[in-house]
Amino acid sequence: MTGLTFTTKVHFRIGRSGRKRLESGDKPASVVPGRLPRISRLMALAIRFDGLISQGAVSDQAELARLGQVTRARMTQIMNLLHLAPDIQEELLFLPRIERGDSLIHERQLRPIAAVTDWRKQWRMWSDLMRSASALRSM
Repeated sequence: MTGLTFTTKVHFRIGRSGRKRLESGDKPASVVPGRLPRISRLMALAIRFDGLISQGAVSDQAELARLGQVTRARMTQIMNLLHLAPDIQEELLFLPRIERGDSLIHERQLRPIAAVTDWRKQWRMWSDLMRSASALRSM
C-alpha cells in the first residue's frame, strides 16, 4: 500500500495578537507600505455620510453623530469638507501614503478653506497650504 500525497499552497499571516497563523491558498498581493492620511479617510467618510443621508439610511447629521459616537460639532466639521471644491476633494482622497511621521495636512487647516464659497479662492488657499506642507517636508 502506498501513502497518499497531496500538495497545496499555504502562507503565514500575522494575527491580531501578533502570532503567526497558517493560511491556505496563495499569499495575498503585497500591501502598499505606509498608511492613508487621516484627512483622506475623513474626506471619504464625509462623502459616504452624505450618501447615507441622501439615500435616507439616516435622517440627518445628528443621527450620524449619535451612531458614530462623536459630537454634533465634530460631525459638522467632517461634513464641512464637502464644501471644498471637487478637485480639492479629489486631491485629498489621493494624497500619498504616509510611511513615517505625521501627516502634514490636517482637517483643522482645511476649515478656513472650506468656509470660502468661491472655488477659485479655495484653490489659491489650497495651493498655499500645499506649498507650505512641501516646504516642511523638505526640511
